[in-house]
Amino acid sequence: MDHARARLNMVANQLRPNRIEDPRLLDAMRDVPRERFVPKLLRGVAYADEDLPLPGGAYLIEPLALARLIEAARIRPHEVVLVLGCATGYAGAVLARLAATVILIQPDQAAVERIETLLEELAVDNVVVLANDDPSAGHPSQAPFDVILLVGAVDAVPPALWDQLGEGGRLVAVIDGGRVGKGTVFTRMHGVVGRQVAFDAQIPRLPGLKAREEFGF
Repeated sequence: MDHARARLNMVANQLRPNRIEDPRLLDAMRDVPRERFVPKLLRGVAYADEDLPLPGGAYLIEPLALARLIEAARIRPHEVVLVLGCATGYAGAVLARLAATVILIQPDQAAVERIETLLEELAVDNVVVLANDDPSAGHPSQAPFDVILLVGAVDAVPPALWDQLGEGGRLVAVIDGGRVGKGTVFTRMHGVVGRQVAFDAQIPRLPGLKAREEFGF
């Protein structure tokens, strides 16, 4: 399979027709080899317009949903991004083209080592991969963050993340409140967090989060 051609087709046929317009994001998704982030048996469908189930119950979410989350975050080149729920490292590799530093939280050390090896092979040197079996805790020791991105649907944003969002920072997540999830941008301004629904999305749940009743906004 010609994966380079598949990347071009993904941008031309999935992203651009659905109004993904950020040229830096389009370039990143055109360049990052998505097929490297899935098992060999799935590489032939790596660019399909659907969520790909992975071993262990994780998913690589569809390209358009990821592009919408990232574009809604309005990431600038000097910013630091915290990513939760990216099981493969793909979102981190894309974000590495847009931000100064990306911190990617993984549930176990084996996943950390696998992703670090792959990112090194791809010459991605501004992504830090850390192990934490509780993604709802975020990474407070490196806060505040300019952007926090949840690559998976949640009932509500884990409360610990609000204190890790810097002034002017954006947290982007798909809030799954019923039949259709809502891609939502939360922005902290003058100590107050506002919210705006940016798009509809149906993506797999973010794994490893604690019970619903522990969350709130």
